[in-house]
Amino acid sequence: SESISVPMIPLGLKETKELDLLVPLKDFISEHYGEEGVLFEKEIKEFMELRQAMRTPSRNEAGLELLMEYYNQLYFLDSRFFPPTKTLGVFFHWYDSLTGVPSHQRALAFEKGSVLFNLGALHTQIGARQDRASLPGLNQAIDAFQKAAGAFNYLKENFSNAPSLDMSAASLTMLVRLMVAQVQECVFEKMTLLRAQNDFLARLQLAQEAARVEEVYSLVHQTMSQPHVKDYVPFSWTTMVHVKSEHFKALSHYFAAIALCDCPAPSDAELLEQEKAFLQFHVTMPEGPSLRILLQDPEERRKLGKAHLKKAIMKHEEAMRIHGLCKILRKMDILQEVLSFAHKRSLSKYSEIDHEEDFFETGEAPDIHPKTHQKPEIKSPSFSQVKVTDLFHRLGPLSVFSAKNKWYPARRVHLMRGENGFGFTLRGDSPVLIAGVIPGGCAAEAGLKEGDYIISVNGKDCKWSKHAEVVQLLKSTGKEGVDIGVITLQGSECPKAADRKAAVMSSGPGMLKSNKENSRKSLMNSKSASTLLVWSKKSKRSKKSTYSGVPFTAVGDNEAMY
Repeated sequence: SESISVPMIPLGLKETKELDLLVPLKDFISEHYGEEGVLFEKEIKEFMELRQAMRTPSRNEAGLELLMEYYNQLYFLDSRFFPPTKTLGVFFHWYDSLTGVPSHQRALAFEKGSVLFNLGALHTQIGARQDRASLPGLNQAIDAFQKAAGAFNYLKENFSNAPSLDMSAASLTMLVRLMVAQVQECVFEKMTLLRAQNDFLARLQLAQEAARVEEVYSLVHQTMSQPHVKDYVPFSWTTMVHVKSEHFKALSHYFAAIALCDCPAPSDAELLEQEKAFLQFHVTMPEGPSLRILLQDPEERRKLGKAHLKKAIMKHEEAMRIHGLCKILRKMDILQEVLSFAHKRSLSKYSEIDHEEDFFETGEAPDIHPKTHQKPEIKSPSFSQVKVTDLFHRLGPLSVFSAKNKWYPARRVHLMRGENGFGFTLRGDSPVLIAGVIPGGCAAEAGLKEGDYIISVNGKDCKWSKHAEVVQLLKSTGKEGVDIGVITLQGSECPKAADRKAAVMSSGPGMLKSNKENSRKSLMNSKSASTLLVWSKKSKRSKKSTYSGVPFTAVGDNEAMY
């Protein structure tokens, strides 16, 4: 009966409506990128299929990966199709995980936040399903609840103004604390599996672990009783958390009593170590004789043990009373069984150590000082674990071809090679930049300008081409010359300033602002620097060499004249 696991609280996933992005994305590709939207139907449908699959993830590693993949893909969607100044006109609909109340928003941040919430919720379901009677099951449960806490915490720190209550700061704080408490409960269960429980010090440790579980569940109960959360959290959750805090308080007193009554008095060699452990065991020192006498005198040990058992029985009864107030919990036979087993165990121990000739009044046992040997970790999502490639890769490198950049319509220029070559300097790659144009040269006469990006050579798409590949294509042209397709970014300000401007602009009033979240693209901590950063790195590299205003005569290290 020791191995019966008390049920844990899992979260349901947020549900969402189907979303048809075919027309809005095709229109945006035609208007913004000047490409035929129809040519990207395959990519759009692939994205929509991924979204559809993500609505019902399996409760395992594959389901978690699917949510991560979609979340990472949203980074690219954001960069490609959501300019800082306007929306796509598409509404994202999601239902509250606890109440089912619908919410909708145009901001992509709401979609991202909801997916992140589901990532946390899926971890809670995986954690609650583990067989906690075995060590591997317990370790998996601990890992799952720690990752759930990490997902909810990340959501709380990086997204604000959510339209649904389950993603409000108050709810997320409560969920993080609930997950931490469930981890702490698993740590206690792990100790009962691992430790030899007949040892005095091991039992003191168990009592302190139980006191720590009681402490964290009391905090969760307080959080659930706050005004904004109270009417929202299911009554069965609040009751379950309250029951657990009373139950673990009872267990802490029970193990203290067992340590005192079932373990022999210490030998002289053990005394010092036991005295040291007992000094830090109670919140306040027990009344009566000195510690040394207490530990060596079986009668004194029995007295204090009896006081602890009396308190344990009171707390067991309180746990059972609270449990009885909730109809849903009354139907949970396992919980009922665990509470009643623990209560009977304490009662039988009490009658075993209670002597008829006891005339002393059983004193008030002091509470046990909470202490754990394994502190819960809040594990943030590791986005880099799931590598994704940009579905809309064909639109060109994100450093240039993104929603926030605007450029003039592509120009086709016919170039003849003069005696001194084409008369321009090229720099960088993907896409290659015209860094300088020689006045009076062939390039200048053909209308090429410094700052133009080469997007095609003789009809071959060069958006992703490396420097050497473009040079090779140019060099291989004959007397008939070469057709070059170029684009010029709008706005004379250099891209760095444009980037800053875009980062400052929020997603509009009343929307889920995720400026912090967006800055993740460039400021992700090095620990989880992921595939998502590849683009920023690339854009940084090309920014260095863009619009330098270097005269064509001063050719830089990575420039070459042609």
